[in-house]
Amino acid sequence: AAAVGFILSISEPHVAAHCQVPCGIYDDPMRITMLREDATTIGKAVDSVNELLEGTGSATAMNQVVRWTTTKDEAATNIQRIVSDYFLTQRVKAVPAGEAGHEAYLDQLEKMHAVLVAAMKCKQTVDPAAVATLETAIEAIAPMYVHEHSHDHSHGG
Repeated sequence: AAAVGFILSISEPHVAAHCQVPCGIYDDPMRITMLREDATTIGKAVDSVNELLEGTGSATAMNQVVRWTTTKDEAATNIQRIVSDYFLTQRVKAVPAGEAGHEAYLDQLEKMHAVLVAAMKCKQTVDPAAVATLETAIEAIAPMYVHEHSHDHSHGG
């Protein structure tokens, strides 16, 4: 999971840049999978940090704590970027008050905000409860982004 988080963190700028131009190719389920993988990485990092801090306090253990904390924070940042740069800017469509669909729009915003805040809390702590809150928040948005259409990737991008 840590390797997945690292790979996602170094490749993330490409993810954030995808479809900043109106190419119309979206892979919502893939983004949900990425969110889940980052949350799993955060959970592993939190568990590892807590285990290491129960140990001897050696320099090697402290080095590992720093590395796991960095991995945890990078995964949380990936989640925040996917939610803000992909979902909020490209997939959540604003519906003005009084129009049909406005309540659903507000529900989407509330759920996306919950993911962003939960990811922030995971950066601030090494609390397994914060990880559980993040996972719950991700699962609350997942049903909104099931396969709605097929993708033709033959154009190379």
